[in-house]
Amino acid sequence: MQSVTERAAKIKLCLFDVDGVLTDGRLFFNNGGDEFKSFNTLDGQGIKMLQASGVDVGIITGRTSDLVARRTNDLGIKWLIQGREDKFSALQEILAQKPLALDEIAFVGDDLPDLRVISRVGLGIAVANAAPFVKEHAHHITERKGGEGAAREVCELIMSAQDTLNAANQHYLESE
Repeated sequence: MQSVTERAAKIKLCLFDVDGVLTDGRLFFNNGGDEFKSFNTLDGQGIKMLQASGVDVGIITGRTSDLVARRTNDLGIKWLIQGREDKFSALQEILAQKPLALDEIAFVGDDLPDLRVISRVGLGIAVANAAPFVKEHAHHITERKGGEGAAREVCELIMSAQDTLNAANQHYLESE
């Protein structure tokens, strides 16, 4: 059986759910029906670093939100599929454009719609506050909760396994 580090070393594409993973899972609406989401800047920095290290990043989410499209654009994330409860078929759409083996993909989720992907990819990850049944089937469970740095933790796990984390961190100590 492969260790989490061995699995992470193979990753070329890391996919994230949004609600409960990149956010704390709470949905906020005002009386006008406008939606609000809170994203963690630690996660955003981790995603940028992971992409700079050569790992592609994508989002597959069951809900559709202009806020998610904006955040994806702000972070330079290439792959975004929204409004899809069947996340495994969404993954197949990405693979049609970017052929990879399943063991080269990581997926981070928190609830039952994520389970089919988590259980089939090379590195299936559940956040600390994920549903218990999802945690049972994940290869790894983060220490941090969704929306509270879990995505950053995943990015650093992958970068550490691929020996790119120290160089990425060191870059911020260097003067220009």
